[in-house]
Amino acid sequence: MELSTCSASATICNGASCLLPESDYNKILSTVLSTVITIMLALVMFSMGCNVNLMKFWGHIKKPWGIFVGFLCQFGIMPLSGFVLSMAFDILPIQAVAVLIMGCCPGGTSSNILAYWSDGDMDLSISMTTCSTMLALGMMPLCLYIYTKMWTDSGSIKIPYDSLGISLVALIVPIALGIAVKNKWPEKAKIILKVGSITGLILIVIIAVTGGILYQGSWIIDPKLWIIGTIFPFIGYVLGFVLAWLAGQSWQRCRTVSLETGMQNTQLCSTIVQLSFTPEELNKMFTFPLIYSIFQLAMAGIFVGTYVLYKKWSGKTSKEFEESNNDMKESDPSRGIQNGVFSHHED
Repeated sequence: MELSTCSASATICNGASCLLPESDYNKILSTVLSTVITIMLALVMFSMGCNVNLMKFWGHIKKPWGIFVGFLCQFGIMPLSGFVLSMAFDILPIQAVAVLIMGCCPGGTSSNILAYWSDGDMDLSISMTTCSTMLALGMMPLCLYIYTKMWTDSGSIKIPYDSLGISLVALIVPIALGIAVKNKWPEKAKIILKVGSITGLILIVIIAVTGGILYQGSWIIDPKLWIIGTIFPFIGYVLGFVLAWLAGQSWQRCRTVSLETGMQNTQLCSTIVQLSFTPEELNKMFTFPLIYSIFQLAMAGIFVGTYVLYKKWSGKTSKEFEESNNDMKESDPSRGIQNGVFSHHED
């Protein structure tokens, strides 16, 4: 194309070709979807709050043994697993940092929805998500300092404390309102919970699909990151379950801790990556949070689906499963490691 035929709004490349200015359509769409999804998540968490027993929730806060086990999983197992995977696959330093940022993030709210569908301990699930988000304000910088200093200056990683604060508010306020509704209108709370749990599952699918569409141009990425993104959440689910089992927790709580461990706040990871690195560096690492997000949801979906089918096949109700969990917990204290710490059981 001749230079004289280019429109006034065109960008000239190499003096011979004319290109239109880069569209910011995806950026606008991403912002809109992020806002809408945040609002919808808040509404879903409001419905989850309608399932919280205030006395049990407060019991987890007063005797935080389950929360402590979750803390060890969230800020012990996950960062260490990310470090080991980065070393084992010998990925680029900038890619290793992305993997470690993911491992140091707090738990995501999707775990609460999936814990509901797998008959997990909702009071424990919500208290773990809330506490991990609060503790991330201090634990994320500490873990990143410990594990990333061999690859980069940890000071160059910008942690969006404002995003953490927004996540915390969007978590605590809706849940508090849900608890209030349950105490005042218990029958209405049951309806809200049922609608919200279904909406939550739909929202999880929407997040995965829109993420794939928005960032489809970034799917060319190192195969090693694909492998890590596949097995990293699996490691989190398995080790979270195992540690909770070793700590003498019931099967119900083991399922809950497992989901809370493997289900990371991938949106926060994406925000940190975008704030901390140049466009050239982002090309090598930006898609990793999306890969992790897809596989963490796929694996959790398989787990929850298998559990629901098993429950249907066995003919037991959710209440009967919960009662059998409690019976097993009281009658089999030997599962915990008898070392004065892991033999502890909660009421």
